Amino acid sequence: MVGRKTKVLLEMRPALEGFAGIPQEVRLLFNGLRKIDTLEVEGMLQTSHRFLSAGATKKTLRKPNKSRLINRYSKVIVSMAEAPHGSVFDRVARRFRRKMSATTLAITSSLGMNKIELGLFKSAGFHDFVWRTLFDKSLSNGDFRNVVGADFRVCSVPWHTMHLSGLNTLGWSSVARYPRLETGDFQLFIGQTPYPGKISRNTKMVIRYHDAIPVLMPHTIPDKSIHQATHFHALQANVKAGAWFACVSEATRRDLLELFPEAEKRSVTIHNMVSSSYFPEDAAPDKVPGIIRSRLHEGDKAKGVDVNPTFLTNAEREAFYRKHLEANGIEYLLIVSTLEPRKNHAKLLAAWEQIKKNEGPKLKLVIVGGLGWDYAPMLRRFSSWIERGELFLLSGVPSADLRTLYRNAKATVCPSLGEGFDFSGVEAMRSGGIVIASDIAVHKEVYDDAAIYFDPYSTGDLTKALRNTLYGSETGAIRQSLVAKGNAVSSRYLPENILPKWQDFIARIM
Repeated sequence: MVGRKTKVLLEMRPALEGFAGIPQEVRLLFNGLRKIDTLEVEGMLQTSHRFLSAGATKKTLRKPNKSRLINRYSKVIVSMAEAPHGSVFDRVARRFRRKMSATTLAITSSLGMNKIELGLFKSAGFHDFVWRTLFDKSLSNGDFRNVVGADFRVCSVPWHTMHLSGLNTLGWSSVARYPRLETGDFQLFIGQTPYPGKISRNTKMVIRYHDAIPVLMPHTIPDKSIHQATHFHALQANVKAGAWFACVSEATRRDLLELFPEAEKRSVTIHNMVSSSYFPEDAAPDKVPGIIRSRLHEGDKAKGVDVNPTFLTNAEREAFYRKHLEANGIEYLLIVSTLEPRKNHAKLLAAWEQIKKNEGPKLKLVIVGGLGWDYAPMLRRFSSWIERGELFLLSGVPSADLRTLYRNAKATVCPSLGEGFDFSGVEAMRSGGIVIASDIAVHKEVYDDAAIYFDPYSTGDLTKALRNTLYGSETGAIRQSLVAKGNAVSSRYLPENILPKWQDFIARIM
């Protein structure tokens, strides 16, 4: 056994969905594990809702034909966006499978008959797709060869369909029963969040557990009923199946054990890694206006949501942004977070309004993040400030620009009511900025003594924290201290400090 590498299959589905948070962590983890010389890592392609073409199956690999295999790999890519071209029979079969899949999977899973074969997707020849679809949003160009050199397996059945199939078995089973993935080629499968599936008997399962928010804070999530149910029942099934849990924080691990104490001996804490894209550099405040202008949020045209001022002419637009961004520089608070209730934008807005009225009339608010859910009330409160050029909503900000925003902000504020880790504070610290954060358990664990804390339910407490940190008599000394502490604390989450923990953990459970 000496010298043999452990074959690892890592679920990549979240990497298809957005910039930050769990999608970012998946990209960083895949890249990092690929650098450990005792591991041989492949990724598993699966979407949340779309059926995928199967890739190269065992049957097609028995008598390989190069052109046909390339066609199969190409159709996997097409199927991520639309149904590949096929015969009338193919189209009818696809439609039937979509309508009957969850029910059929539920019945066959209960009978122990259902196995989902994982097709092969060879990345050679498709490097552009692999890089830009899965990794470009979070990794630097230097990581290109490391990740595009990997091969991938394809789970053609959607993640959501697998969840529903498990829920459908609860009519006759106390624990949801999920289909089994054929993972026999691998010794270890790493799933993201509770995974709605079983694996081959020779494969061990590790769940990268990010948070228990769908169960412990269900009032803050979208699609509450289905989201809560899918999370809890898949988690319960993973625990019962003997999965290991690598939690992103000790606070998250405590939540896991609150739900399932029996997982204690099979759970560890391995914090998230911070991207190498964040590091201290010259402040360059003159770059900030251009970044804001180029990354203004486009709203949601499909829903008729507009988040920017209305102008009659281009000249009027240019004059507006020149006045509010370029005249006499710009001072701003920064929050990097999806717009949704748990992130607590409302308290930050109220505290900023108080500071703006009393201590900092020139202080603006810059919000970086996508539109999540239940955001309409918050946008209504933003609108008057947006019209006055005092609040800017941005999206799709690449790491190099975000690094500049972190570095030049008066402070990055992390006001969330619940998190599993919260990258934004660590990224701000790595970039040489300072952090003011809610005093929830995970923030105090991850940020340690490198942040100023406040009660997230108190506008007054946040206002006081902002006032003392930004406008008090000791402001300079406080900032200097926080920057130094932030550099030390955030270095804990560099890949060179986190990857050895993964290597030790995997060696221990294998």
